[in-house]
Amino acid sequence: MFEPPMKFEVIKTCGRARACEMTFRLRNWTAQTPMFMQVGTQGTVKGLISTQLYQSGCQVILGNTYHLTLRPGPEQIAQHGGIHKFVNWNRGILTDSGGFQMVSLLKLSEMTEEGVTFQSPHDGTKMLLTPERSIECQNLIGADIIMALDDVVCTTTEGPRVEEATHRTTRWIDRCIAAHKRPHEQSLFAIIQGGLDERLRDISLNQLIERDTPGYAIGGLSGGEEKSKFWRIVSYCAARLPANKPRYLMGVGYPLDLVVCSALGVDMFDCVYASRTARFGSALTSIGLLKLRHSEYKTDFSAIDAKCSCYCCKNYSRSYIHFLLTHNSAVGVELITLHNVTYEMYLMQQIRESIHSNTFPDFVRSFMKSYHPDGKYPDWAVEALASVDILLEN
Repeated sequence: MFEPPMKFEVIKTCGRARACEMTFRLRNWTAQTPMFMQVGTQGTVKGLISTQLYQSGCQVILGNTYHLTLRPGPEQIAQHGGIHKFVNWNRGILTDSGGFQMVSLLKLSEMTEEGVTFQSPHDGTKMLLTPERSIECQNLIGADIIMALDDVVCTTTEGPRVEEATHRTTRWIDRCIAAHKRPHEQSLFAIIQGGLDERLRDISLNQLIERDTPGYAIGGLSGGEEKSKFWRIVSYCAARLPANKPRYLMGVGYPLDLVVCSALGVDMFDCVYASRTARFGSALTSIGLLKLRHSEYKTDFSAIDAKCSCYCCKNYSRSYIHFLLTHNSAVGVELITLHNVTYEMYLMQQIRESIHSNTFPDFVRSFMKSYHPDGKYPDWAVEALASVDILLEN
């Protein structure tokens, strides 16, 4: 028997919310959860270098196997000594399996039992991604956490296709486990599927828990479904996953979603939201979203967020950022990206600290009041929080 490459320990609970430690043995690094993992599709967050990510408090970054396989290629990354050396990052890295591209590149993909064939958006060449090839690529890339290739369908899909994807995901996890050549260095997570159907989610949960993988992701959500259905599936899955394994909700990054789903017992999140919304000139703050291209910020000389300690907020005003954005300067986008990433890291830090101090419900109420000062809270969030005994004041 080998020593597992990842150690996961629940340190404190407050209701269903959990503060945990995830230690990556080879990195000599311990990540604190709940945590948000910033997406760096090709090993980098657009507009930021690794030093800035360290300063933001980022603990784990996420790379995409499909895109990294297209270019520069897993073999080249392996020749460089692995993804950590390639991108100069000594903390945790997780690679997605490439499964999400079955939805995001639907018009360029073809699904069979063998795997999924993609047509490159760059030069039109075709690539067959099987469970075995996905794991082979991820073994070469060398991330700390690697994801099983699953059969992903759009969240709003109903009928036989969802059931087919649920059962195929189970068949594929067995192929992924068999293909995994570095279990002593990389932790392979399974992905729960089943759409919005609790019966299918139960099937996926029971079958994948039997495989006893080091961690589990809740997949197939955050794709346009109603929020009232979204939170119920998150809650249903989180309550049934093993208490001693990390629970990863894929593709979720809106601040409100992070708070609510942490309350439901989720440990890990990822999304492109923080960096993508920055490219549209929008900043995440403790009082909501600021669209800094708007003319109202032309003479606003305050920081983006007075509560933020990032380099941008310490040194530049909303007025200056507005000027950069309206004159097509890439610097403006880079500064907002740095701020947005830092904001989400700080938000998760506040969640963790409130769990440790047993004041998480109070933090949630304070967050909601700040984010919705008019008291008009989204119904789905009120219902979700009430389900774990966090009642909001009207």
